[in-house]
Amino acid sequence: MGFSSFNTGYDWSRVQRYRDIATQHAGVLDFSVGSPIDPVPDSVRLALSEASTESNAHGYPATAGSGDLREAILHWFQNERGVDFTSIAADVVPTVGSKEAVALMASLLHCGDGDVIVQPRVSYPTYEIGTQLAGAKVLKVDEVSDVESWVHEPNVKAVWVNSPSNPTGEVLESAQLRSIVRAARSIGAIVLADECYARMDWRGAAKGSQLGATPCILDDEVCEGGAEGLLCLYSLSKQSNMAGYRTALIAGDAQLVAAMLRYRKQIGLIIPGPVQAAMAAGLKDVEGVRAQVERYRKRLHILAQALSDYGYDARMPQGGLYIWVRALSDDCWQDMQHLAELGIVPSPGEFYGDSRYLRFSTTASDESIATAAGRLSSNRA
Repeated sequence: MGFSSFNTGYDWSRVQRYRDIATQHAGVLDFSVGSPIDPVPDSVRLALSEASTESNAHGYPATAGSGDLREAILHWFQNERGVDFTSIAADVVPTVGSKEAVALMASLLHCGDGDVIVQPRVSYPTYEIGTQLAGAKVLKVDEVSDVESWVHEPNVKAVWVNSPSNPTGEVLESAQLRSIVRAARSIGAIVLADECYARMDWRGAAKGSQLGATPCILDDEVCEGGAEGLLCLYSLSKQSNMAGYRTALIAGDAQLVAAMLRYRKQIGLIIPGPVQAAMAAGLKDVEGVRAQVERYRKRLHILAQALSDYGYDARMPQGGLYIWVRALSDDCWQDMQHLAELGIVPSPGEFYGDSRYLRFSTTASDESIATAAGRLSSNRA
């Protein structure tokens, strides 16, 4: 699995100039990177501490995950996503954060020269980087759910799906996911579903109903009784503020997962033992997750309203924790300059495939969100 070269404009050092401008003016309110700032749940911290002296800490941990972690993952999928691994012949392997899983996916699936991997045109940059590292070809389409835009293309080996989307917040319904699965299976391609923000489903919240979860690629209604050719990626980075713990997973087709596990054992891609215990605790702490999701909902509502009042076409996303808005100047960098003078720093849409847009992350404190709302209201465009 040799690495090929890659190229990308996804470089956070390019945003530093705008942080510097913000510092010179009103002080930095940073809504760019999306790094969690809220505390890790007490249940997670306690589990980490208690596990620090156990055998899984001073000995080598299992690449496939401890029994406790695997059981926690299975129960979480069953209770929170309505997915029964046994009935669909699925398995799971923990990963050292979701980014390495995304970046290595094409390589671990043996994609290479001549192979094509489909992805949304506007999307998380690491999909493209991972395809390039494998030496495969990227095919960007406006909507992956428009299967006619890719199903007849030769040599398609995998299809990236991201719901809720980073950055747009778009959520794909079960019927759309089922159509993607059927199309991919018809040409022997694997569906790679990035569902890291699945618990942040705002469609029902907008109507006053309880917070839920977006449709899963492994749901029986979507996969039609079997996980063949399907892989789901999930992470605790945002729902439990565990980005620094590097806790994520790949679940799906048991044969594909088993093959990945063999490679991961040899490479040493193993979550540390105490962190496995912390990850299990995070999955079990459902109330902690719900509390964090509610924080994001409130922040999104406040920031979306403030951006709308300022002049942006901003609204609550369908899911996820980002607000994706078209730049008032139609150039993300011009808007970045103007907003920096207000002390506000979003992400440039160019990083995600469309330089006409901006992405605002709500991984910021309540105080920062409120301060930004005040600055936007008092400096309306």
